[in-house]
Amino acid sequence: MSELNPFLPFGLSPENLLLVLMTAVAFMTVLAVWYGLIERDPMERRARVLADRRTELRASVLKERGQSRRQQESLSVMRRVVKSLKLMQSQQSSKLTDRLAQAGLRSRDAVTVFLFFKVATPVLLAAAVFLLVHFLEIADLSPAARLCAVLGGAGLGFFAPELYVSNLTSKRQLALSKGLPDALDLLVICAESGLALDIALERVANEIGAANPALSEEIELTSIELGFLPERRQALLNLSRRTNLPAIRGVVNTLLQTEKYGTPLSQSLRVLANEFRDQRLLRAEEKAARLPATLTVPMIVFILPVLFIVLIGPAIISVMDNLMS
Repeated sequence: MSELNPFLPFGLSPENLLLVLMTAVAFMTVLAVWYGLIERDPMERRARVLADRRTELRASVLKERGQSRRQQESLSVMRRVVKSLKLMQSQQSSKLTDRLAQAGLRSRDAVTVFLFFKVATPVLLAAAVFLLVHFLEIADLSPAARLCAVLGGAGLGFFAPELYVSNLTSKRQLALSKGLPDALDLLVICAESGLALDIALERVANEIGAANPALSEEIELTSIELGFLPERRQALLNLSRRTNLPAIRGVVNTLLQTEKYGTPLSQSLRVLANEFRDQRLLRAEEKAARLPATLTVPMIVFILPVLFIVLIGPAIISVMDNLMS
């Protein structure tokens, strides 16, 4: 690897460069584990998101922000890259905003950051794989295999942001579906006590904030939009669009029909709460019914060989001793 020495910075040898890269990888691994073990306060993030949404709605109603001020704001590096590549299209941006909102990523620059990483991650991973297989030669690969490795790194980098968002969306929707029946029970109690819908939603969000921060955040956002948006229907439809869950869509349809036809809110919500609780019980019973079939393969692979050794092992040892004597 002597031909690589003139191109290395600070007079490093290829071995020292590999050592520096491995040290950086180990440091990033320790940092990632440390960051994952930090106990975060979900209430702080929820309060920050709700305050931003309240400020945004108040500004849109009072028209405090002008279009000229937005154009005069300085653009960051990510915004410049996305703007130069013309990735921000109106229809695509709207759909992508809904997807990121379903994953809990609803900051102002969430779309810009996602598009930037979708462009930058394939380039970075392809460059890293090219450096490893071509210059550092960590494996003895043919030119075709090196090309496939570089293309594989680029493909993995292209799909990595999508997989990350999909994983966040699945976890968030599971948390929302688990906490919805309890939230409906609390909402029934608030409705029977005579509270208005927006006040009842705010009270429910405060009560379930520690147990289910994701659902509390969505309910609190709906309560804020009910107070600021000109149409209450739009606030409820925004809840259905942000979550994209059939159960919450049914709750939204029930609330819309209740407001339109004047049916009792508590009675409709009680029926929905009982239905969702029955569905949760049925899912638990279904998992319990699948448990024997699921445990069959682990029992055959891990338990039966040990059982045969314990039962037949002494007899085999005794037979071997008799034959040898």
